[in-house]
Amino acid sequence: MLRIFKKPSTGYCDGLNRRDFLQIGGGGLGALSLPSLLRADSSGGTSSSDKAVIHLHLAGGPSHQDMFDLKPNAPIEFRGDFNPIQTNVPGLDICEHMPRLATMADRFAVIRSLVEMQNSHSHFHTSTGYNNRSLINVGGRPYFGSVIARLQGATDTGAPPYISYMGGEPGYLGPVYRPYKPSGTDLKLRSISEERLTDRRKLLGSLDQIRRDIDSSGQLEALDAYTQQAADLVTSGTVADALDLKLEDPDIVSRYGRKFSNLLLARRLVEAGTRVVTIQSGGWDTHSNNFKALKDRLAELDMGVSALLTDLHERGLDQDVTLVVWGEFGRTPRVNSRAGRDHWPRLAMAFLAGGGMRLGQAVGTSSNNAEYAKDRPVHFQEVIATLYHNMGIDCETTQLVDPNGRPQYLLDHRQPIAELV
Repeated sequence: MLRIFKKPSTGYCDGLNRRDFLQIGGGGLGALSLPSLLRADSSGGTSSSDKAVIHLHLAGGPSHQDMFDLKPNAPIEFRGDFNPIQTNVPGLDICEHMPRLATMADRFAVIRSLVEMQNSHSHFHTSTGYNNRSLINVGGRPYFGSVIARLQGATDTGAPPYISYMGGEPGYLGPVYRPYKPSGTDLKLRSISEERLTDRRKLLGSLDQIRRDIDSSGQLEALDAYTQQAADLVTSGTVADALDLKLEDPDIVSRYGRKFSNLLLARRLVEAGTRVVTIQSGGWDTHSNNFKALKDRLAELDMGVSALLTDLHERGLDQDVTLVVWGEFGRTPRVNSRAGRDHWPRLAMAFLAGGGMRLGQAVGTSSNNAEYAKDRPVHFQEVIATLYHNMGIDCETTQLVDPNGRPQYLLDHRQPIAELV
């Protein structure tokens, strides 16, 4: 199969769809997830450390008052069905359905007063710090993984600096900084020889020369990077090995459970040299049967996250790898007529671990029925500023230049959470 271009698409802000790229054959470089970033060329990076972020998005909006901020003294229509249990940190109680995490509360922190969330089923704001209309005239805000890829580039392992299992757009940074998205073909690619990849890379280069001369979108420049870096990725096998759980100790695999084996993949990927890994867990939009659904989901989350915290600690990664767990917003304080909770952007929660932070604490408090932040409201941009801080990026001074030549700060709220750092 040979395809140069299909009809124009508006699937992305630059007007090109990933399928618009040249494809050659079912097993050629077109099958290498080329629209994903494989190794960014950092032309103005801030450091080349081995620090990393694992971002777990609980899609749908997790119920803050049924997880880490229970209200046992509230009226029944607010407090719900679950009870708090003590953790190994005095005063830091969490839900009874997370007993494993209760034994290691000294290894995490909980934000109980997160504010200014967006009432939208999207991870855009928790990945950029802005709503999805911000800077749309120049391509939109970049996800923090793309920013880190731009500023810090790849490590010396050659692994992609930004890997995402739930999407992630580079915004005004351009397509070179789009995340690599592993697919089922990745493990098969190791069977392609380096010589064969070199031949196909040369063919791509010759076929694209005419369009490259007139292209102004940056897409072909990105394609040049993808083809070279895809070959590097395949021949090194670093990421392919990390994605193959058959190479992991079976006892460790079972420790994570089936639902959150992607957290184990994330740990393996950061060990392989990836700087940011984003993954997603669905089923948290509990408009009905909130407690029945959460009883199972919290047990699964408890198993997976506690396994990751144990892994990071045992491998000496807990000072360098930051874990953030959150969703789009919180849930309504009052339980509705369907035993569910609806959207509540006025208050939410975040779970943070690792990164050399001061852990074993809850930051902020909420009102008696978990409707709003009672003290120390934490803007959700402060969480992202903390992630940048842990990666060695100073949001107070760091700026990027948009396509119109204007310098842009990474965030408006540029201070990390002082209680943690």
